[in-house]
Amino acid sequence: MTASSANGASSKRKEVTIYTDGGCIGNPGPGGWGAVLLYGGHRKELSAGFRCTTNNRMELMACIEGLNALKYPCQVQLYSDSQYVVNGIEKGWARRWRSMGWMRNKKEAAENPDLWGELLNLCARHEVRFQWVRGHAGNPENERCDQLATQAAKGADLAPDAHYETVKGKGS
Repeated sequence: MTASSANGASSKRKEVTIYTDGGCIGNPGPGGWGAVLLYGGHRKELSAGFRCTTNNRMELMACIEGLNALKYPCQVQLYSDSQYVVNGIEKGWARRWRSMGWMRNKKEAAENPDLWGELLNLCARHEVRFQWVRGHAGNPENERCDQLATQAAKGADLAPDAHYETVKGKGS
């Protein structure tokens, strides 16, 4: 599935590759995300950490911030070791949850609607194909993203994940 191909402008868009990873020390706990953006001979590494969050939120944040770093609509191949993220987009789960008022079914709320909403909006701006890559399996860019995320999670003066801490309560 291509998240955004209705505009037909993909042949003129720059082709960018993004690798992402996110994780926590404990779950929930201090967390971080990392992203590596590759375009032609250019490389950009991004990361940030939060004082209390979850693994899934950090996986989503890595994708969001990688896509947010793009100045123009691009054709993006995004690699993630999170099946939650890849399946959420490629299998249309997130779009379905949004169409159902952020419910997974009639009784169960979807987790992380704030981040899924941001990611869906970015996928509407860019032409994004998500590809799952096995984590900790020797892929150099995935390993680098893991290092960036881990370093960020261990940082001093971590920022709050305001939505998580407000909705879930501190440390819960």
